[in-house]
Amino acid sequence: MSPVASREELEAREERWLAPYAMKSRQTKGRQHPEPEDPYRTAYRRDRDRIIHTTAFRRLEYKTQVFVNHEGDHYRTRITHTLEVAQIAVSIARTLRLNEDLVEAVALAHDIGHPPFGHAGEDALRELMEGHGGFEHNIQGLRIVDLLEARYPGFPGLNLTWETRESINKHRTPYDQPDLTVALDPNTSPLLESQIADVADEIAYDNHDLDDGLVSGILKEEDLAGLALWQQTCEAVESMHRRLEPEIRRYQIIRTLINRQVTGLIEASVERLKHHQIDSVERVRGCRARLIGFSDEMTQLRTPLKRLLWNQFYHHYRVARMADKAKRFITELFHLYLAKPEQLPNTTRSRITRGDDPHRVVCDYIAGMTDRYCLEEYKKLFDPFERV
Repeated sequence: MSPVASREELEAREERWLAPYAMKSRQTKGRQHPEPEDPYRTAYRRDRDRIIHTTAFRRLEYKTQVFVNHEGDHYRTRITHTLEVAQIAVSIARTLRLNEDLVEAVALAHDIGHPPFGHAGEDALRELMEGHGGFEHNIQGLRIVDLLEARYPGFPGLNLTWETRESINKHRTPYDQPDLTVALDPNTSPLLESQIADVADEIAYDNHDLDDGLVSGILKEEDLAGLALWQQTCEAVESMHRRLEPEIRRYQIIRTLINRQVTGLIEASVERLKHHQIDSVERVRGCRARLIGFSDEMTQLRTPLKRLLWNQFYHHYRVARMADKAKRFITELFHLYLAKPEQLPNTTRSRITRGDDPHRVVCDYIAGMTDRYCLEEYKKLFDPFERV
């Protein structure tokens, strides 16, 4: 036996190990631009590696999850959230014997199209781009991997596989509802690997935003006292550990919340796969019901927690003030760049010269900014005492 595993051997291992409804690397529809296969990496592992090495991925370090970067060093950023989603998603995929490489690629790329300042930034760009093609961060993510990342001499973008691109395009959660009329193959359901990334995103932001809300002081434990899911989890932790330090206690509660939801998700998803008699990728694509999801009982337990986060955290005046400021920064920058494109960098301005829609060029430029860079640009262009 060779001490080195070739791509062909890894693909053969997938065929032996993965479930019949998993997306195998050998079955990919391929890439838009033909390339030689890698000798040691599967197609989806290669996608995952390409995503990690993009500028857009690195910029997630300084993009808002809930709190703007300068609000504190310990809050989640868009990149820490992304890594947490990937960890949860890969754990679920491994248990369900789905393609871990594809799941990880999709999870790492799921927020790559997010503009600065989180959902406030997305709302601002959506309003500004009305009548000019709109803005939606899944579609923007696809633009980044297909067009905007300049990495290769023979083609634009990253030349990812069709399945990774489709999954980025169809990413869907209660807060992300893409227009599937413009999706890749809109008449088919997402792969199970894509559905896992969606639900892992939901688990990560619900529980980690709850953690950040408690750390910030915006949320108090007494706010959560009436929630059955929180109360049950607290009781489970306290039955195992007495007199924990407050920080350790909070961590144990959050990790137990996540573990309980992940376990419940796996069990409910197995039952759905059996109920719908899923035995192939084709059956997955033809099934209109979501196959990866929570039981009705867990959904009912999670709903009050999601409602509390929405009402008392995401709409808290401190968060609302940050959001309003962010929208103002983005809106004023957008109008200035549109009216005076000479303020744009040469490489960006050259797209307008070549005939690209100025609205889309300005939108791409702002969407690629980090929070910090957006604030610096705003000061340079609107503060008379700031160096340019």
